[in-house]
Amino acid sequence: MIYSPATQPTLYFIGVTTTKSSIMKVFPAWAQFLGLKDAVIKGIDFKLHDDPAAYRAAVEFIRDDPLSMGALVTTHKIDLYAACKDLFDVIDPHASLMGETSCISKRDGKLICHAKDPISSGLSIDGFLGQGYFGKNGAELFSMGAGGSTIAITWHLMRASRGHDVPSRIVVSNRSQHRLDEIRAIHAGIETAVPIDYILAPKADDNDAVLKTLKPGSLVINATGLGKDAPGSPLSDAAVFPERAVVWDLNYRGDLIFLDQARAQEKDRALTVVDGWTYFLHGWTQVIAEVFAIDIPASGPVFDQVSDIALKAAGR
Repeated sequence: MIYSPATQPTLYFIGVTTTKSSIMKVFPAWAQFLGLKDAVIKGIDFKLHDDPAAYRAAVEFIRDDPLSMGALVTTHKIDLYAACKDLFDVIDPHASLMGETSCISKRDGKLICHAKDPISSGLSIDGFLGQGYFGKNGAELFSMGAGGSTIAITWHLMRASRGHDVPSRIVVSNRSQHRLDEIRAIHAGIETAVPIDYILAPKADDNDAVLKTLKPGSLVINATGLGKDAPGSPLSDAAVFPERAVVWDLNYRGDLIFLDQARAQEKDRALTVVDGWTYFLHGWTQVIAEVFAIDIPASGPVFDQVSDIALKAAGR
């Protein structure tokens, strides 16, 4: 890929199918509201688990181009970090612990690597679960996919500092073993008493089997990218969700088969079904605030305005 120097302050979106994201319509409206004069957004698409040299070329371009302000990274967070960590002048503690890059910014001539997912996922979860959910219900957490989002979500929910408000058990599944080995190593560095199971699940039936072991009220998450970056769902149509489960798809666009599966059981199983829209809002506003060195509140009247602007721009 050949990169042309930016002629306006530019935020890059590093993903897989970036042109399909609502952010391409939302960012211009946000930029006007937030006073980001002349700022634009551009997508950079890579294949899943692309060549490390491709990631390095993108990061070096952003580092060296004056009007390239930074980037949000999705899907490639772990791979990009592994390929480029030596290029960063500063790596924040979350990024170092989790081995991922979800945000690239520049400040005072330094290229900075951030992991914003622990913040954005935490804001999203606390928003729809409320305080004390796990402590009250003894519920478990099942996250399908062992990538950066699950690393961030489990970090947020499993820490001993949360007291009793932690899942009674965490289950992480993934189609490949090496990702499970990586997240297990990261979890080993987090102070927690929560028991964790790591399940190799190359087939949807394997995830179906895990659902059968979960307690009522458990939080079930599609963090695989299936439904957005690739078609399908991590579950089969024969899967049965736990009663009163909270079912969260990190995606808000795509074929969203996982959400369809949950909604088909929503009434009979008394499910709470949540898509990835609020996660999208927090994920992007956290990165925009960092890259452009502005303050965007995570709640309150200003955030409500930001949310309304996004809903209208995206046509939701």
